[in-house]
Amino acid sequence: MVSPKVRSGQRAFTLIELLVVIAIIAILIGLLLPAVQKVREAAARMSCQNNMKQLALSCHSYHDTAGGLPPAIVCYNNGPAYQYPANTSGYGPNWIIMILPNIEQGNLYNPYSQNITNNLNGTGDMTWQVMGRATIKSLLCSSDGYNSIPYSGNIGNLARGNYAANMGPAWPYQTYNGSSGSSNYGLQGAGPFWVTTQAQFRCAQIQNIPDGSSNTIMLGEIRAGTVATDPRGVWSLGHPGSSTISAYATGDDATINANNNGADDVQNCLSDTNQGMGCWQSCTSGQATLRSRHTNGANAAMADGSVRFLTNSLSEQTLYQLGSSNDGLPLPSNAF
Repeated sequence: MVSPKVRSGQRAFTLIELLVVIAIIAILIGLLLPAVQKVREAAARMSCQNNMKQLALSCHSYHDTAGGLPPAIVCYNNGPAYQYPANTSGYGPNWIIMILPNIEQGNLYNPYSQNITNNLNGTGDMTWQVMGRATIKSLLCSSDGYNSIPYSGNIGNLARGNYAANMGPAWPYQTYNGSSGSSNYGLQGAGPFWVTTQAQFRCAQIQNIPDGSSNTIMLGEIRAGTVATDPRGVWSLGHPGSSTISAYATGDDATINANNNGADDVQNCLSDTNQGMGCWQSCTSGQATLRSRHTNGANAAMADGSVRFLTNSLSEQTLYQLGSSNDGLPLPSNAF
C-alpha cells in the first residue's frame, strides 16, 4: 500500500490579507446598507400611499351615501370643544369614526352605532369613545416609530393613526359649519372638511369644491406624538393634530414638517424639536401641519382620490393653496 503524498508548502492567509478582506467586506456592506434603507423607505412610502388611497376612496363612498364628506369633528353643543382633546365631553365623533363601515371596520362600529346617534342628537352619550382604543392597521404608517405608543388621556388609552382630514389653512373657528375662512395672503382658506354643529353633520360635496378636487388636499399625513400624553395622531379624536390638520402655511407652522419650537398648537403636546415635532403645549388645539417620517416630505390624498408626495421645500403659499379649497388661484407649476 502506497501512503498518500503529504502536500507541503501550503500557504495560509496572512493577518494583513485577512484584514484587507474584512475591510473590503465592511466597505461593501457600508455601500449596500443605504441602498437597502432606501428600498425599505420606498416600500414604506408606497404602503402609506396605499393606505391613504383606500381612505380617500372610503371618504368618497361615505360622500355618495350621505351627500357630503363626513365631519372633521362634531361639536353638538355649539362650543369650541374641538380645541380641548383632554376633555371627556363636549364633542362628538370625527371623520374616521363615521367612515369605519367603509374601511371594513363594521364590527367595531356597529355595536356603538346607537351611541353615536345619541351623541349626534345632543344627548352627551360618550360611550362611543371606547372605540378609539382599537388599533387599526390601515391607519398606521410603518415609518412612524411612535404610533404604537397609546395616548394616555383621562378617557383611557387611545390608539394612534397617521392620517388627517384637511380643514384647510384657515383657523378652525373661521371655517365652523363651512364658512369660507381667511388666514393668509388675503385668500380664503377653507378645506373640504370642517367642525360642524349642524345636522346633517356633513361637509363639502366633492363635485362642488371651488378650486377643483384634483387641486385640493383631502387627507394629509401626520405623525404620532413622541410621548403618551401628546394627543397628536390619536385617530378617534377630531381635534387639530389628532386626526385633522388646520391653520398651517401660516404663522409659526409655515411648512410641511415644521421643526421650530411652537409650530403646532395642540393642547398638552410635547415640543420635541429633536424629533421634528415642534409644538406649543399651552395652547388649545387649533393648528397642525402635515408631518411624516418619510424622507423630505409627506403624503397627501387629493379630493379626486389621487395621492401625491409633497416635499418639505414647497413654498408657504403653494402649501396654502393646495390646502385651501376656495383660494381661487391656479396652482404653481411646481406644486407636485
